[in-house]
Amino acid sequence: MLEILIVLILSYLVGSLPTAIIAGKILKKIDIRDHGSGNAGATNVLRVLGWKAALVVLLIDMLKGYAAVTWIVDIIPDVHDIDTKAIYQIMAGAAVICGHIWTIFAGFKGGKGVGTAAGVFFGLQPIPVFICLLVFIGIVYRTKYVSLGSMISALLLPTILLVQYFFLGKPVPIAHSVIAVLLAVLIFIMHRENINRLVEGNENKISFKKGENL
Repeated sequence: MLEILIVLILSYLVGSLPTAIIAGKILKKIDIRDHGSGNAGATNVLRVLGWKAALVVLLIDMLKGYAAVTWIVDIIPDVHDIDTKAIYQIMAGAAVICGHIWTIFAGFKGGKGVGTAAGVFFGLQPIPVFICLLVFIGIVYRTKYVSLGSMISALLLPTILLVQYFFLGKPVPIAHSVIAVLLAVLIFIMHRENINRLVEGNENKISFKKGENL
């Protein structure tokens, strides 16, 4: 039990690394949460600091999630059963995502967790995540709405996992499907204001040029 507690704490602390906030402080000496959409995530970094900074922030956020389920979880010794390990990975993944959204290092006000969640599932189910990534890129390219791409991709992931399990006979741990569904719900909750703006037709579009005039 001590090992599990350590994994949860470490995962949360890794997730709490406020990459977007750090980028704002380093590059412009600003709090990214006071600019653009006010969100401490890669999309807002793209709006305010440009695509290069956003790409670095996104990759680090994904690495946080990946590290939690592939490296940190290995602190728990002698776990050979695939379903048991999947549960431990999900616990670590949930902790790292919570750390990103509610970071202890920045007043519990972080990002929306999409990048970190993608990193978690890239460590668990890389092929479905790659498919979701392609869909995300296609939607954002066509609509310029990151929020729409994020939510549709979040819905697509558990759909792919369930199809693999029930129709293709793939050995997908049921815990992965359950957490994917819960994660999709969380992402929709975190994007509730974006949903309202999409319905009203005034959601912010992205550009690959620096600035806050989007």
